[in-house]
Amino acid sequence: MQQQPSSAVRFAAVAATVMALLAISVPFIWQHDVGAERTGAAVAGAPVTSMAPLASHDEGTVETQSGAVCEVDAKPANMDFSIKDLDGKDVKLSSYKGKVVLLNFWATWCGPCKAEIPGFVELQEKYKEDLVVVGYSVDDSADKARAFATEYKMNYPILLGLGREDVQDAYGPIWGIPASFLISRDGNVCKKHMGIAPKAVFEKEIKALL
Repeated sequence: MQQQPSSAVRFAAVAATVMALLAISVPFIWQHDVGAERTGAAVAGAPVTSMAPLASHDEGTVETQSGAVCEVDAKPANMDFSIKDLDGKDVKLSSYKGKVVLLNFWATWCGPCKAEIPGFVELQEKYKEDLVVVGYSVDDSADKARAFATEYKMNYPILLGLGREDVQDAYGPIWGIPASFLISRDGNVCKKHMGIAPKAVFEKEIKALL
């Protein structure tokens, strides 16, 4: 006869489930240690990091010449890069100018990144005439990123950042992922999200730039 698990085992299982649900429901970022503000934590297959809530919104905004709302310190986005896509073709970031660009730094192993992607897929479909979501995979191979994009039905361009720290440096410092940059039609970085953010927040900001 199979033994029933003890009450202690059942309690441990319930506690583990609760902790897992909390981990995926609270916005957080996989982030490198920064001074005294963070405490170290080890992640399998990754450097020593810390897991901590991180605000992804900035208070100050100004209106651009086109009426779009941008951060007060909005700067031109560096789009002078040519990056390989999943098919090995060179894609120039500058080719997306004229549309609102949501540049998302992500990876297939990043849990919070996975949580954001369905919202990006919906936003790309809804605003496809004026918006392009660009998924910048920071360290995945083409095969791995392609399989992931198929599974998640990603309907926007995926660019491969493996070995391209120059692109991350241009938008950084990026201490962790997901990290997202909302770029206006005229090429300014209007919003930054260092960490996971709700679809509704992205949509509100995108609509302000259309």
